[in-house]
Amino acid sequence: MSRIYDALIKLEKKQRANSRSDFAENWTSNRSEPVYLRWKAVSAEHKLVGTVAGLTLVFGFLLLVVVHQLTSRALQSQIHQRALVAAINLSDAAAGHVLGRNRLELHVLVTKYTRLDGSAYAFIEDHKGQIVAHTLPTFPPELAETLTLSERRQVARRVVGFQGKTVYETRAPILEGQVGTARIGVWQESVATEINNALLPIVGIVAGLILAGVILALFFAHGIFRWPAMAGRMSGGELSAVGSQFTE
Repeated sequence: MSRIYDALIKLEKKQRANSRSDFAENWTSNRSEPVYLRWKAVSAEHKLVGTVAGLTLVFGFLLLVVVHQLTSRALQSQIHQRALVAAINLSDAAAGHVLGRNRLELHVLVTKYTRLDGSAYAFIEDHKGQIVAHTLPTFPPELAETLTLSERRQVARRVVGFQGKTVYETRAPILEGQVGTARIGVWQESVATEINNALLPIVGIVAGLILAGVILALFFAHGIFRWPAMAGRMSGGELSAVGSQFTE
């Protein structure tokens, strides 16, 4: 046991002396090494790290664009579907009042549907194209549309300009178009605001994942230049020195 203890003490002293001499030798060798060689090694590391970071950022940006586009389309389709359901419900509820010419009830009905978020207007026209109820102070001529019987029977959507803004208008037939049509307009800016509010958390999560990926890529790229030196020191003469001390 005493021989092992003495061997460990000698090894520790030898390692300290070797570390001091290695540091001095490395320092002098680095100073004597040409500047362009040291700069070349540093430049290679920077190039690798920069390349990995650039590729990760490009891939992350493309992923962010794809997620934004797909999610935006899905949300926009959902909003249009919601407007279509509202227009169909309005047409079903207005059928009897249009046949009975109950203008007061029709006015109350269309006013109810303009309370939806982002609604610009709602109106009902009969089979002759005459407006029998609307929610606007004065019905603008740019919203009027001449339809055939086959067109009145179809559910449709169009983009119109109203008060200097863009409106998504959804049309639904009343009793298969034989009585008339019901229309609901939704502001385009309201649709965009709703989509952006829904996309903001998703974009934040994806951006955070991209940033984490860049940091990990930089870490591994930087480690490529450090691991060989660490492996060389671990597999160097220290282990052989320990073995020689025990065999004495």
